[in-house]
Amino acid sequence: MLWTATIGALVLLILLIIFIAQNQHTVPLHYFAFDGTVSLGLALFIAAVRGGVLGVIVGAARIIQLRLQARSGHRRKP
Repeated sequence: MLWTATIGALVLLILLIIFIAQNQHTVPLHYFAFDGTVSLGLALFIAAVRGGVLGVIVGAARIIQLRLQARSGHRRKP
């Protein structure tokens, strides 16, 4: 199982490297106080990572909220 996950991760990494290498066009980037140019592949990769991190944070907060509700519900029962 561990080897399967490792091979899958390596395949995804190779596909990501190919994606970034094929999208080297520079694009303007305006983000809060940052103004500059960055390659399109890198900008899309950063956006995807930030979206994934945001999803993990929201999911973790919801799991913590549900665990707290479950614990308080168990304490009320005699």
